[in-house]
Amino acid sequence: MEVFSTVVNQLDSLIWSMALVGLCLGAGFYLSLRLGFPQVRLIADMLRLLFGDKKSEHGISSFQSFATTVGARVGMGNIAGVATAIFIGGPGSIFWMWIITFIGAASAFTESVLGQAYKIRNSSGVFMGGPAYYIEHGLKCRPYAKLFAIIAALGPGFLLPGVQINSLVLVFEEAFAVDRVIVGFICCAFLAFIIFGSIRRISKLAEFLTPFMCLFYMGFAAFILVSHWEQIPAMLHMIVTSAIGMDPLFAGIIGSAVSWGVKRGIYSNEAGMGCGAIVSSAAETSHPAKQGLIQACSIYVDTLLIGTATALIVLLTGTYNVSDGQGGLLVNSVGNIEAGIKWAQYSLINTFGTWSGKALAIIIVMFVFTSLTGYCYQAETNIRYLFKRNKTALTAVRVVFVLASFFGCLVNANAIWALGDIGYGLMGWANIIAIILLAPKAVAILKDYESQKAQGQDPVFNPDKFGIHDYTGAWKKYQKF
Repeated sequence: MEVFSTVVNQLDSLIWSMALVGLCLGAGFYLSLRLGFPQVRLIADMLRLLFGDKKSEHGISSFQSFATTVGARVGMGNIAGVATAIFIGGPGSIFWMWIITFIGAASAFTESVLGQAYKIRNSSGVFMGGPAYYIEHGLKCRPYAKLFAIIAALGPGFLLPGVQINSLVLVFEEAFAVDRVIVGFICCAFLAFIIFGSIRRISKLAEFLTPFMCLFYMGFAAFILVSHWEQIPAMLHMIVTSAIGMDPLFAGIIGSAVSWGVKRGIYSNEAGMGCGAIVSSAAETSHPAKQGLIQACSIYVDTLLIGTATALIVLLTGTYNVSDGQGGLLVNSVGNIEAGIKWAQYSLINTFGTWSGKALAIIIVMFVFTSLTGYCYQAETNIRYLFKRNKTALTAVRVVFVLASFFGCLVNANAIWALGDIGYGLMGWANIIAIILLAPKAVAILKDYESQKAQGQDPVFNPDKFGIHDYTGAWKKYQKF
């Protein structure tokens, strides 16, 4: 197992080099400029569109798509991942997490617009799409599309699920003294029941659970924020100065602050990874830009609200350590408590009492299940792309997914997080290049949306106008032009 951990950590470091960190930041900034910062200009549209659509007959509603993608994104990246970023990159990593969230919203907008524009209606009448589809039909490169589909089936379907279960069993073990293998088995049995359903079952679960789990967790953070209000200016000053190398204590790890802030920000919100585009393509809407704005909004909810909530809980209560990168500690406030989910758990227990540690365990269950069901749908979509109607392949990926989830309770946290990073890193390399190449199409679609809106119309998408062949009739309902 030690050899396995060493190999996956080396592979993780190779994939997540500063080149990928720079690509994520550069792509987000480039797309923000090309699109005119829609993540700022069109915030009012985001909120209006989120709740203004009707139920869908052939897919899922915009709110269900929002809830499903937020549910998939809100998971251990927002809690354990944020704590890990602070441990390795210091408080400054939170600043870079905010930066990648802000500019990454443009990446999320772009990939979701493209996913919608090139979506198809499958043989069951349900909408499907994502990077594999816009790479094939937008870039006209089927081998590249197949490569992404393989990576996206491997990432969410095999490499990522274990992270969620690993954190869940750790927090249950701490709160209820229950054997992690037993907890993992029960969770995976219930997971199997859920994923052998459909996107509608997954979206209904996410729609029901997501608001509750987010609000409850943010309630803890709000109380800590109010009760430690006098520490807020100092905390913000520490985050900003350490992010740019001006804090003497953390100046030596500024590179780690940037890389881990971006890395864990991406793990939290998936901006540019292609994951959100897969789920958002299942939504029924009259114009791709509408769904793009909704998905940009989900990035804000995921990281600026939930991820920042964890940072507040950990930093304001002083429940964190910071590594010097050489085996020592720059800050040692929690002793030998492993960086990750337990930091948030201990912080809550010290603030509210032991009951809060158990409450967090329940919240984690909801976080984990919505994340896992989202992952499974992403993997399934790409398996459907590769194997069409092959039921054996679909069943196989579901079985592998459940086993990969259970694997998370058997392996140490360091190795399982490295596997997850590898999954996201590979998807990032494949998808970000594609959305940069297809950026002119996304810009044109946004201009079309704003032009129709300026004329007082409810924007409707005409794929022919953009040279997109709607060969399955996904946009037929709106073709009145």
